[in-house]
Amino acid sequence: MADTTEARGKRGKWNATRLPDLTGRTAVVTGANSGIGLTAARALAGAGAHVVLAVRDLARGGAAAARVAGSTEVRRLDLADLDSVREFAAGWDRPLDLLINNAGVMMVPEQRTKQGFELQFGTNHLGHFALTTLLLPRITDRVVTVASGAHRMGDRMIHFENVNLRGNYSPTRAYAQSKLANLLFTLELQRRLTEAGSAVRALAAHPGWAATNLQSRTANPFTRLFMRAGNRFLAQDDEAGALPTLYAATENMPGASYVGPDGPAEMRGAPTLVGRSAAASDPAAARRLWTLSEELTGVRWPLTTTVR
Repeated sequence: MADTTEARGKRGKWNATRLPDLTGRTAVVTGANSGIGLTAARALAGAGAHVVLAVRDLARGGAAAARVAGSTEVRRLDLADLDSVREFAAGWDRPLDLLINNAGVMMVPEQRTKQGFELQFGTNHLGHFALTTLLLPRITDRVVTVASGAHRMGDRMIHFENVNLRGNYSPTRAYAQSKLANLLFTLELQRRLTEAGSAVRALAAHPGWAATNLQSRTANPFTRLFMRAGNRFLAQDDEAGALPTLYAATENMPGASYVGPDGPAEMRGAPTLVGRSAAASDPAAARRLWTLSEELTGVRWPLTTTVR
């Protein structure tokens, strides 16, 4: 037998050739018009899944879907607008096997969502919190939320008394808080799913340093210069960056697992289970964040707790 690239990949470290047959399964990928989201959508569709590209711009989403071989559709979703999130969820009327919370903004100048939340916290966390919670009665398998090693940066805490960082804003602080929130959300979501007797699993993944257009939107010109150099000399491409997400989406592992690259400093490499900071492992902070998120979004836990 010829020693094909695919055959070599299946004998070596995990890569997209190891995706199982996903025929008959449906996945929603937020922010799927470019970067890691588009790469993940392409891989899932290539394995047989029907993939919904949930994007702000339908024209860009349509152009992205045209580059995906397989079964796709495009639906509008603006995570910085809770009305759009509610509209998307209200329009979903069938089982959903997999939700990938991938979309995000990174280290941007101080801005607000439509409802007045700090943009990074509002988009990266609150938008996905609301989307997941509203869709949860339809979800049958798992939720994967894309976090970041940046959860170890900044103040390493959720500013519960000033979550919008008014008077205390920095692009890095806000981004780090939003990524810490992603991990605490996953932790508490899994606790609640287990308590409810649900078979659905909540997992998180991070891409390491992947060269995408996300870094080009940072607020500080010196940071953009550093990111540009890092993308050129340190980063892995978006295909490698999507592997932790795909691994978390399809491999059999416990709920609340966190997947990232296996290389030095988790910046690049094949997907593997990785650790998280103490702040991201705090169950009390996770519960407090959930309560705050319900208050801010008006979205409540939808499942009934199983009596044991």
